[in-house]
Amino acid sequence: MRFFSVFDLVVHHARLRGHSETQMYSFFRKRGIKKADLLCTKDTGMIPTDERLLDAILNYLDMSKLELELALGRIPSGYEHAYLQNVKEIAKLLESSKPSTNNDSVPPTVQPYFLTEYGKLFKGDCLKLFKMVPDESVDCIFADPPFNLDKEYDDGVDDSKSYSTYISWCFAWLDECVRVLKPGGSLFIYNIPKWHTYLSNYLNDKLNFWAWIAVDMKFNLPIPNRLYPAHYSLLYYVKGNKPKTFNPQRIPIQTCRHCGGEIKDYGGYKNKMNPNGVNLSDVWTDIYPVRHSNSKNRKYNELPVKLLDRVITMSTNENDVVLDPFGGSGTTYAVCELLKRRWIGFEVGNCEVIKQRLENKEKDIELLKRVYEEKNKLFPDKVKELRRKNGFWLAEDFMENKEHAVAEQITLSL
Repeated sequence: MRFFSVFDLVVHHARLRGHSETQMYSFFRKRGIKKADLLCTKDTGMIPTDERLLDAILNYLDMSKLELELALGRIPSGYEHAYLQNVKEIAKLLESSKPSTNNDSVPPTVQPYFLTEYGKLFKGDCLKLFKMVPDESVDCIFADPPFNLDKEYDDGVDDSKSYSTYISWCFAWLDECVRVLKPGGSLFIYNIPKWHTYLSNYLNDKLNFWAWIAVDMKFNLPIPNRLYPAHYSLLYYVKGNKPKTFNPQRIPIQTCRHCGGEIKDYGGYKNKMNPNGVNLSDVWTDIYPVRHSNSKNRKYNELPVKLLDRVITMSTNENDVVLDPFGGSGTTYAVCELLKRRWIGFEVGNCEVIKQRLENKEKDIELLKRVYEEKNKLFPDKVKELRRKNGFWLAEDFMENKEHAVAEQITLSL
């Protein structure tokens, strides 16, 4: 295991020595270090700057600061040249201590929990189920893992891993994503920005960074002494130089819901606006959380159909293969069914709720219909009516003027 948190390294050493949690904290308390001070190193990858705390940690680990940095998997600042000079010796040392493994193991054969014309849903741990998927066989992957925020989920879903365990676990399933993705395939990961700083850094050596999308979504409760968190992030990576499929998405102009007037002033460019809408940017402000019980399929958080429609239509075509290793409520699979994409799904928790959703598509058909009422339009029909009522311009006004000007030009030429 690679350690990212000093606290996790301390706990690991305590276990190796057979120390209980009480004995571990007692060691630090005798040196004037409170439990709260030590816990401050739990959810950060930083080495403490407080000299008293750092000295106590180094004393407990029986390490120097240099050894601590190495134990955390880092090349200490100022030692980069020495590290590169001795990389062969380091590699030999690592190879000599690596336990032998059997690489001839056959991928497991697991019966699907549920089958449809387009997809297969498997129940179990994604790291085991990934072994069934052949190399470079998937066109698009959408991953929405637990955020490790200690929230309640179905049995089998662990949302309270240690800092280092969580990131190492993410790296393990990301390796599988890279393996099964086709050249030109797209990988989307939905998470909070904190974890994406680690995942993005890891993926930069394996895939081609395409976008960091900010999905505007209020968290409701502000965090003391922090900026108010108001977005999730959606990482977008491609295997190879560019995506083999990229279908541009257009969205309506943002307008006031009361009067229909546009929020942004487009000045003299109104007549140049595309009647199919404006190009999608990397900040998505039109995705709303699923809060109402009549729209939900389970009691826990659920991704909106609009988000998955946008991701899937942008990055795939009909009959392409989409994989989602964290099924949740099954939104990815439901959208794939309606868009005629083939899909592979994994879920360690409650698969029955996904099965029920896919067997009863009426709700998702209605939700997707609402999405398409506003998709690839400069102004949705309801907004058009409001703007016409209040005397605002419409794309049709400029089209009529252009047609009139062309007709006039033809008359003059005659």
